[in-house]
Amino acid sequence: MKFCLQFPMRALKHWDTWIDGHGLGDVAAAAEDAGFDMVSTTDHPFPSQAWLEAGGHHAFDPFVSLAFMAAATTRLRLLTMIVVAGHRHPYITAKAAGSLDNLSGGRLVLGMGAGYQQPEFEVVGGSFTDRGKRFDASIPALRAAWTGEVLDRDDEYFPAHGHVMLPRPAQAGGPPIWIGGNSNVALRRVAELADGWIPIEQSEEASAITKTPALGSADQLAERIAELRERRRAAGRSTDVDVCFAPLGRRDPDGNAEVIAENVAAYAAAGATHLLVESRARSFADYLREVELYRPLTGQELPVG
Repeated sequence: MKFCLQFPMRALKHWDTWIDGHGLGDVAAAAEDAGFDMVSTTDHPFPSQAWLEAGGHHAFDPFVSLAFMAAATTRLRLLTMIVVAGHRHPYITAKAAGSLDNLSGGRLVLGMGAGYQQPEFEVVGGSFTDRGKRFDASIPALRAAWTGEVLDRDDEYFPAHGHVMLPRPAQAGGPPIWIGGNSNVALRRVAELADGWIPIEQSEEASAITKTPALGSADQLAERIAELRERRRAAGRSTDVDVCFAPLGRRDPDGNAEVIAENVAAYAAAGATHLLVESRARSFADYLREVELYRPLTGQELPVG
């Protein structure tokens, strides 16, 4: 079991006071020192005010922010949690992701999702109604660009003839692609196209709203991971797949750490290879105290089911 620290999404609204003269490099270095294996940042390039007022949040550009974190660390892996596929043309995403992977020495994991904020799609010029089909098409487009070969590919959405992208990513074939979301479509993408899955804890009440399966216990997680492995087997792909589970936990850092400690062994037994912990810190000083809460957990050896 590996641990990923999600940068606190609520920090951005009051960034200058939250960071208190420090920088993202200090954030990443503290996580690495505490034993975290990975750090992640989210993606909202231009959210609507209506969504922000309903509980949404701002975000740094994920590739820029993770580059700062990479420069201040040596082993910490970098996860985009998540890049919305339709917000950028996949060849632009390929260039950003490939550059970061190359310059970080092969530490990037490209977390992607379909997205659901139609106003944000529209303001950045994305296509919302067919975003699922475009997402499916974007994954082979990314991997084709990362080969560093001159492309001659026909595609309904992303053709390329006589174009080449260099330098290549450091990881052979490009960074792993993990798919975020609980839906059956997300599971299908992981089975057929991607390398890992980022499921998020979800109650029965939330499930009724999102129309995606509930995921509120380790037993439910185990069932979904078993389903994913069977789907990958049917697709002729390896059943050895990364699963980065994101439990909701509690809002206060101490309570959140307690919940994680109580359940981490069960999540590992269910088949989760990574556990994503969202920081709840309200200041940089609080953040430094918060990461220390997880130091006893990050060094554990837990068998993955």
